[in-house]
Amino acid sequence: MFRPACPGVVLIAYLVPMRVVTLILIALLILLQYPLWLGHGGWLRVWELHHQIEDQQRINVQTRSRNAVLDAQVRDLKQGTDAIEELARSQLGMVKSDELFFQILDDSANQPSQIPAAASAVNP
Repeated sequence: MFRPACPGVVLIAYLVPMRVVTLILIALLILLQYPLWLGHGGWLRVWELHHQIEDQQRINVQTRSRNAVLDAQVRDLKQGTDAIEELARSQLGMVKSDELFFQILDDSANQPSQIPAAASAVNP
């Protein structure tokens, strides 16, 4: 069997290549992990897209409910005259030809707060 004269030299010669191999493997691991975490399709980008999808889904729910209300209004306008009459009265202030329109004004805002003494006296 072969026995070296200095066993320490063989051990150093054996450890140096293992350290180099270990460093190369660590460098490869880091290079492989970079695209996973920070690359174009990495986890950070997936996380960001996930939040954008959630926000868009919330907006879609709101838009669907608004569209349902508008759809109901359109159906009412197409099917009957009651909805058209209601819109004409409320938004345009229209009145039928055989109707009388009475407008009641709140005069308490226009009158002074104190009534003069002469106007409040009662003549016997």
